[in-house]
Amino acid sequence: MEKVLKTVEVESKEVKSITEDQLKAIQDHQQKLSALLVDIGFLEAKKMEVLGMHAEASKEMNETKAELEKEYGAVNIDLKDGSYTVIEEAPVEK
Repeated sequence: MEKVLKTVEVESKEVKSITEDQLKAIQDHQQKLSALLVDIGFLEAKKMEVLGMHAEASKEMNETKAELEKEYGAVNIDLKDGSYTVIEEAPVEK
């Protein structure tokens, strides 16, 4: 079997273009948008890092609170000078 190739003539269409200034403006805007997306990605990564650090600091704070409560009982601590007051438990009614 013999293959028959057909050629199709395509009319040449007139190519239309925007001006060089318009093209430059669009390219500049696209470049700015791309750079901003890179910055957003960096900030999101930094945010996740900071959230992890916050979680770790919170865990450490809770561990220290537990140690202090074990040693001093339930107390309110003045963060300015380290003094504390005992938290009075409300009497339980029967």
